[in-house]
Amino acid sequence: MTRPRTLLVDDPVLERSPFGSSHPFRAERGALTRALLEACGALHQDEVADVERLDERLLGAVHEQAYLEALIRAGRGERVDDARMFGLGTSDCPVVPGMHRVAMRAADATVSAAELVASGAAQRAVHLTGGLHHAHRARASGFCLVNDLALAIEHLTRRRGLRVAYVDVDVHHGDGVQGIFWERADVLTVSVHQSGRTLFPGTGAEDEIGAGAGRGFAVNLPLAPFIDDAGYLAAFDALVPTALSAFGPDVIVLQAGADAHWRDPLAQLSLSGDGLDAVYGRVIDLAERCCEGRMVVTGGGGYDAWRSVPRAWARLWARLAERELPDELPETWRRAWGERLGVSLPTRLREGTLPDLDARATERAASHALAVAKRVAARLTPLWRRED
Repeated sequence: MTRPRTLLVDDPVLERSPFGSSHPFRAERGALTRALLEACGALHQDEVADVERLDERLLGAVHEQAYLEALIRAGRGERVDDARMFGLGTSDCPVVPGMHRVAMRAADATVSAAELVASGAAQRAVHLTGGLHHAHRARASGFCLVNDLALAIEHLTRRRGLRVAYVDVDVHHGDGVQGIFWERADVLTVSVHQSGRTLFPGTGAEDEIGAGAGRGFAVNLPLAPFIDDAGYLAAFDALVPTALSAFGPDVIVLQAGADAHWRDPLAQLSLSGDGLDAVYGRVIDLAERCCEGRMVVTGGGGYDAWRSVPRAWARLWARLAERELPDELPETWRRAWGERLGVSLPTRLREGTLPDLDARATERAASHALAVAKRVAARLTPLWRRED
C-alpha cells in the first residue's frame, strides 16, 4: 500500500504580508521557497493542495469575539477606539487595509493542512506562511494576528479527537499557543527558544509547565544567546524525545521557524543551516517513532528572509518528502526572484561561510542549556508518569 503523500498547502493570497511591504514579516518567503523547490524538481504540481475555508465557529473557540470584530473593523479601515488594547496599531502589528483577510487566509491554510493529515489524505502537510504563534485569544502580538496553529490544534483535538504534540523551534517562545492550551491535557506544547530574559516575548521560562489538567503539558527549554549547533542539539535530545514519548501523540504539529539561524537580525542564537536541518530532522524522526510520521508543519519566524529562510525550508520539505536537493541552486530561480525582490540570492544550498564564534560563550550557553533540559525533564517526568 502506498503511503499518503507529503502535501504543500498554498494560495496566491499567502504571498502578501498582512502588514505591507516595509514590515520585517516577509510573506514572500513561502513563495520563494516553493519556487526554489519547483526549480529543483523537488516539488510537483500534484503535491500542492488548495486552501479550504475554515468553519468560523472554530475561530470563536480560539479567539474572543470582541478581538475578531476589532481586527475585522481595523482591516476594513473603520475606526477602532480601543485598538491598542487588542494589540493593533503597534509597530509589531500596524493597521493595514485588508490585513484581516490575509490573516484569515493563513489560518484557513493551516487548518486545511491539519485536515489533510487527520483525514488520511496526507501523512504530512506543510503550510510555509503559517506558524503565527504569538497571537493570543484577545490580542495580536509579535507580527501575529490570528493563531493559525491553535486553530489547527483545536480542529485536530476537539473535532478529530486526536492528541497533539506541538513542537515549536522558532527562536521566540511560542507564548500564544502555550497560553491557549495552558490547562489542556490533550495538547503537549514544547517550545525551544532563546530565553525570554534576552528576547521577545519575555516568556517561556523553565518553570512554566501548565496548570490544572494541563499541569506538566507545557514544556519550555530557554536557551542563552550564542548557543551553537552542538549545544542546541544536545539540550534538545536531553528533553524533547522523552517528553513526546511520555505524551504519546497521534500527530505532531511543528512550528519550524528559521530565526535561530546565526544570520537572523532579530535574535542571537548561532545555529547554522546544517543545524536547523538537523533540528527539523529530529522532529521528523520523533514523528516516525511516536505517531507513524503524521505531521502538520508550518513555517514561522525568519528575518534573514532571502538567504537563510528559503534554504532552511527547502531542506525541511526535502526531508519531509524524501527528496534530494542539488547543492548548486538553479540560476533561473536566482535570476527571476532576485530581480523580483531586488536582492542577491544564494548560489548554494549549504553555507560556505559560518560565524566566527566565541568558544567560551558557546560552551557556557551549551552547558546552561543542557542543565536546564535535565532540570525540566526531572521535574516533569513524575507528572507524566502520574498521567499514565
